[in-house]
Amino acid sequence: MPPSLLTVLGVLAAYLLGSISFALVASRLFGLADPRSYGSRNPGATNVLRSGHKGAALFTLIGDAAKGWLAVFLATRYSAQFGLPAYTIGLVALAVFFGHLYPVFLRFKGGKGVATAAGVLLAINLWLGLATLATWLFTALVLRYSSLAALVAATAAPVFALLAWGKDGIVLAIGIISMALIGKHWQNLQRLMAGTEPRLGSKKKTPAGASKPARSR
Repeated sequence: MPPSLLTVLGVLAAYLLGSISFALVASRLFGLADPRSYGSRNPGATNVLRSGHKGAALFTLIGDAAKGWLAVFLATRYSAQFGLPAYTIGLVALAVFFGHLYPVFLRFKGGKGVATAAGVLLAINLWLGLATLATWLFTALVLRYSSLAALVAATAAPVFALLAWGKDGIVLAIGIISMALIGKHWQNLQRLMAGTEPRLGSKKKTPAGASKPARSR
């Protein structure tokens, strides 16, 4: 099979993997309401945490990060073996990330991509991922705003990447991911400036019609 076709198939597979919403998977496994029906209506770990179920939020966080890591790890490991062009890794990183943002399974309305981006960075380079995660964690613990922590970490990631590698396709992919993350958090930034952004771990009332589904007996 020609390397160019393998690259296309790899990018498509990464996009489909990114389209899997672990927020919805977790909500169904733990018997919670659809995360798109309460809080920020975002199918992501932070909003699932607003349901009060920390286990479901952790499951979502790990699942969304793992899919980003897996896609890039496989591309990194096998691209040279199959003679794929060097830019394949960057394309796969973008595909799995934008699959999460615009999932085909959810009519292209997905999450904000923080956990998936973290998984991508960890697969590209462990120290890059850990440095970015440390930036997010420090900001979140000090200021208690998940969205602000994501914005700070998204800004820092390309800087860390430039310090590590200089200018290449991977750094460009990381820059695009960072800009997309900032764009996805634009409304959060407006709420932060207005003082109406909820703090990390705060709960919002579930709107009418979004009650937990009844468990089968």
